[in-house]
Amino acid sequence: MTFLKKDRFLFVPLIGMLLISSIFGCAGSKKEAAVAPPAQPASAEPEWVRKGAGAFLNKGDKAFYGVGAVSGVMNKPLARTTADNRARAELAKVFETYSASLMRDYAASTTAGDFKKTSEEQNIEQAVKTFSAATLSGVVIVDHWTDPQDNTTYSLAKLDLENFKETLNKMKELNAEVRDFVRKNAEKAFEKLETEEQKRQPK
Repeated sequence: MTFLKKDRFLFVPLIGMLLISSIFGCAGSKKEAAVAPPAQPASAEPEWVRKGAGAFLNKGDKAFYGVGAVSGVMNKPLARTTADNRARAELAKVFETYSASLMRDYAASTTAGDFKKTSEEQNIEQAVKTFSAATLSGVVIVDHWTDPQDNTTYSLAKLDLENFKETLNKMKELNAEVRDFVRKNAEKAFEKLETEEQKRQPK
């Protein structure tokens, strides 16, 4: 009996030591997990990067947009300037489509649909060029974004429809009749172009 009691007294401290060891072991592993740095989320791609250039209504604001991008340029100021210029060029393409649509509508209204290569058409072609030259000076760069995955720099250019209508009065190259038609039909032509842009957007 004495021998069994001695064994029991030795056995109990042994179990206690094992329990303490396991508890501190777990605590140590938890401490290591707690100090591990959290994963950094990737910067979310802006919606305008996905949409690209076009004529869009945003919170009641009708405007033309152009998106430019450049990759592989390590000089950040140069990359941004290049992206800005490309964004302006993309916006110019959208605005040229808009201007041409306006002028076709004007031609149809003045010739009852029988529109041929006349001096009037040449005047309208000149008007499109005038729109582009005079109006695009009001283009502003409103946003930038750099893709953290491949370091591509994106720029967003914008031209408000209201700005375009305001510049009509400065376009002395256009006769009053053309200016009046454009002013009255600017909204309608914008909505027409916006509808076409929406059809081309990926579902």
